[in-house]
Amino acid sequence: MFSIFKRLTQVHPKAQIGENVIIGPYTVVEEDVVIGDNCWIGNHVTIMNGTRMGKGCKIFPGAVVGAIPQDLKYKGEYTTLEIGNEVTIREFCTLNRGTQEANRTVIGDRCLLMAYVHVAHDCFIGKSCILANNTTLAGHIHIDDFARLGGMTAVHQFVRIGKHVMISGGSLVRKDVPPYIIAAREPLSYAGVNRIGLRRSKVFSQETIHHIEDIYRILFVRGLSVRKAVAIIEQQIEPSAYRDEILNFIRDSKRGLMKGFRSINQMAILAENSADDASLTEKYTQE
Repeated sequence: MFSIFKRLTQVHPKAQIGENVIIGPYTVVEEDVVIGDNCWIGNHVTIMNGTRMGKGCKIFPGAVVGAIPQDLKYKGEYTTLEIGNEVTIREFCTLNRGTQEANRTVIGDRCLLMAYVHVAHDCFIGKSCILANNTTLAGHIHIDDFARLGGMTAVHQFVRIGKHVMISGGSLVRKDVPPYIIAAREPLSYAGVNRIGLRRSKVFSQETIHHIEDIYRILFVRGLSVRKAVAIIEQQIEPSAYRDEILNFIRDSKRGLMKGFRSINQMAILAENSADDASLTEKYTQE
């Protein structure tokens, strides 16, 4: 059985509603919707055709779930939005279905989407990810498990974000972000390994964290090209599942990697030197 405010709620009789589901007033649930057991859906929520929701989810007021893609190429083909178990969707989130490109948008188990998050068509979000307030995902974005995106983060279409990544609030993510690191600054760049996040997961030993740091020191701190850095990592770093995962991420990257720490510093130095040269030129011209 499920509990609804019958006079104030529109739930299509063909919608598949699980056991112990609570649906608040002024909520609309369309025909082709599946809602798992023990879900709580607040007031003024819209759940549209093609939505598939797991067990124990919570959807807060004002959210629009399963709307058609905001993509001009979409021609009405049948697609879905698949939401895992124990997912929390806070106020006024907008989650779109897929297009014929991938046919579905996926949000993994135990994710938290804070208020005003937008997830566009054909995105894949792994398990236990957190997207803070006003995070905006364009289409075809892939986010691996346990990623954390700070508030007001905007992610370009087709970007991939690796496991256990922490992205600082207000970031513009234009390039791929490999796993286990912190990304910050503008343009987005390497800001170290996500040591705190890895320790809190209770999966990574101190030795493993140091191993990951050795890899990224070569890739992002030495100022090497990606091709040369990969060659050195293969030669000097002891093989491991983590090394192979990072190298495979680099090889599979279609948008290219974000900036390394050293390259950002070099850009700042060049900009400063350029400003100094301009100042000197102006001084001597006046004299």
